Amino acid sequence: MNLLKALATVSSMTLLSRTLGFVRDFVIARAFGAGAVTDAFFVAFRLPNLLRRMFAEGAFSQAFVPILAEYKNKRSPEDTRRLVDHVATLLFLALLAVTLIGIAVTPILIYISAPGFAADAAKFDLTVELTRIAFPYILFISLVSLAGGILNTWSRFAVPAFTPVLLNLSLIGMALFAPPHFDPPVLALAWAVFLGGALQLGLQLPYLAKIGMLPRFSFSLADEGVRRILLLMLPALLGVSVAQISLLINTIFASFLPNGSVSWLYYADRLMEFPAGLLGAALGTILLPSLSKSHADNDRGEFSALLDWGLRLTFLLTLPAALALALLAVPLLATLFNYGAFQAEDVFKTRDALVAYSVGLTGLILVKVLAPGFYARQNIRTPVKIALVTLAATQAMNAAFIVPLAHAGLALSIGLASCLNAALLWRGLRRNGDYMPQPGWGRFGMKLAVALAAMGVVLWFGKGSETNWIGVPPLDRILRLGALVAVGGGAYFCALWLLGFRLMDFTKKGRT
Repeated sequence: MNLLKALATVSSMTLLSRTLGFVRDFVIARAFGAGAVTDAFFVAFRLPNLLRRMFAEGAFSQAFVPILAEYKNKRSPEDTRRLVDHVATLLFLALLAVTLIGIAVTPILIYISAPGFAADAAKFDLTVELTRIAFPYILFISLVSLAGGILNTWSRFAVPAFTPVLLNLSLIGMALFAPPHFDPPVLALAWAVFLGGALQLGLQLPYLAKIGMLPRFSFSLADEGVRRILLLMLPALLGVSVAQISLLINTIFASFLPNGSVSWLYYADRLMEFPAGLLGAALGTILLPSLSKSHADNDRGEFSALLDWGLRLTFLLTLPAALALALLAVPLLATLFNYGAFQAEDVFKTRDALVAYSVGLTGLILVKVLAPGFYARQNIRTPVKIALVTLAATQAMNAAFIVPLAHAGLALSIGLASCLNAALLWRGLRRNGDYMPQPGWGRFGMKLAVALAAMGVVLWFGKGSETNWIGVPPLDRILRLGALVAVGGGAYFCALWLLGFRLMDFTKKGRT
């Protein structure tokens, strides 16, 4: 399997999803702005998303995919099919219980996750209602993650990467046409989340059937593979919970800040998540099965080479993205969101958060590359220990930054903590001998620095005054931003080409 081709496939699907995500956020921002109503929705949506990251894309995927890859490569098809049946059944029952309990205790969850909302009874009650409607999303999307893990292990990367498109289409359609039919109108967004989760699950079922892995109901805790997954999930759940607890604490802090703070952080996070999903999630998705295969074959040289390939691609593509987000924060935000209820103040407040987030973008994506190096070896304890250190550091930085920087201080804490997390993971892989850097890193870094400088100069002088991006006709903003991005990107990649970089240098074969 050509990993660069697989990365291009996953990234192209992710690009479509992220682009529609910006359309979604544009529609929501235009219709609802950034205030108490959007704060309520984003908190309501964050709760099932938090549980999704903990149970499905976090602890479950980290424990399930390496074991599934081992079964696929070393066990019979019957054993593999039986494992999928047992795991899917257990996951469904657990998620159903979590969903029902979550709906029942939603007011308590809101008190915990956004205690500042309690001072405004209407805002609090709206958040509770939105959360109860959206909460079944955790059931749908976690089963989507199960299906995606199976399909990725069979090298069917395109379908799992495409499925988030359906959530964005659901939110866009409901935000455009459904609000007049709901009271209050923002309830349409919560129902869109519910519908989007169901659509994503429905899309993947035929593809599971095509590879003979559509799960059947079969409950068993005695299955050896199930027990091993559960044992791996316990430390993984702790590790993932630490990261999500950090985000939850940030939401708690933000709930005490002025109205709009949660929304400003949300919109900044959405822009940061564009390159993070386009590269970080895609790299993690394609690397984990190949790393698991190399570990199963006891091929340490290939294991290290895969990590080195992922790290070089990360620096090559993430550093210019981080620099561009920092320099073009206002042009991007003004072009995407400065319409209707989303005012100039919202642009500049969101800019503060986006610049702070950009500091940690490279670290965030490095974690997506480095952490699979531990998960593939079924070593989850080390990332957990590192996550605990990162949590403590994040909260210490929150305390230091929130007073002088307000909501932007919370974003800066997340960014710096991501860099710390990546550094500790890298040190752990090096110390264990799992990763040995390939020759040429010094020259690689110097060439990147020159290309980044060229791009930075172009963007800095090309963007002009930030106030000139506010209130101008939308078409002018779009054309100007498009030209600026094209010229800046062209300067970066032309500089790399002149310095000797070629696409074929990053071609890499992987095994699943």
